[in-house]
Amino acid sequence: MNEAALSPDHLIHRLPAVRGSYTPDARLGKITWFRVGGPVDVLFTPADQEDLVCFMQNKPADLPVMVIGVGSNLLVRDSGVSGVVIRLGPAFAQVVSDGNLVVCGAAALDVKVAKTALKAGLTGLEFLCGVPGTIGGALRMNAGAYGRETKDILVWAEAMDPQGKIHRLTAEQLGFEYRHCALASDWIFLSACFAGSPGDPEAIARQMKEIQNARGSSQPIKSRTGGSTFKNPEGYKAWELVDQAGCRGMKIGDAQVSEQHCNFLINTDKATARDLEELGETVRRKVKETSGVELQWEIKRIGEITTRNQKS
Repeated sequence: MNEAALSPDHLIHRLPAVRGSYTPDARLGKITWFRVGGPVDVLFTPADQEDLVCFMQNKPADLPVMVIGVGSNLLVRDSGVSGVVIRLGPAFAQVVSDGNLVVCGAAALDVKVAKTALKAGLTGLEFLCGVPGTIGGALRMNAGAYGRETKDILVWAEAMDPQGKIHRLTAEQLGFEYRHCALASDWIFLSACFAGSPGDPEAIARQMKEIQNARGSSQPIKSRTGGSTFKNPEGYKAWELVDQAGCRGMKIGDAQVSEQHCNFLINTDKATARDLEELGETVRRKVKETSGVELQWEIKRIGEITTRNQKS
């Protein structure tokens, strides 16, 4: 496909009629926690599930499509993203409790799910209040914190395949591993059902408060960051390897390894996505040199790579 065919003005006319909204040349940096990154050709916010089905079934076959949540664990490169980025809106953010179950849309914030479980007197979902982002992202990466993971509480998840067909899948079918889901990346999570067990609301609230306090005291949650940068290698903690490699506080431009928690990168002022990614790669190289361990990115990076002698 040539560049003209994918320019926002040309692309918008190739897309199916929808009830939701198309935003051409949308600046993704405005909706990511790092506050960096270039535009996407078209940002699509579907009105509801039926609208998304219509889009997926009628979009051009050669159209690049991806989904993002609230951008809490996402680095959009400065060059931007070709094609269409889908961002699920309020219709996908509902959360309800039913007995020992909590059913939610993929756009629901993890913390909202934890709070709904609290109101229902259900324990087991407290850890979600310490996971930034949405349920869709939690499913995609088997997010976890404080000793629990998404797979531990999942009953089923609904996802849409590239042809617009909806499937209900179990945790076993999703092939969860540490910070990984085996579902193809071009499938879109729509909703999920989680199981808790009856508990004492006061004890649940107390545990959630402890988790939030621990997160606030140990992580730079008030900074422009993307959450945990690297996965914990088996038998190691990523932050300890970064610290031992002498990378705490390291900077490239306005990108910095957090002094508070060195598995976090932060945008201290006007960092570019390139600054942040180069800093991350420098950290990876130094950790490999000092420990022999090769860190893997936990943050998702999207868009074309640019180099220092290319325009952003």
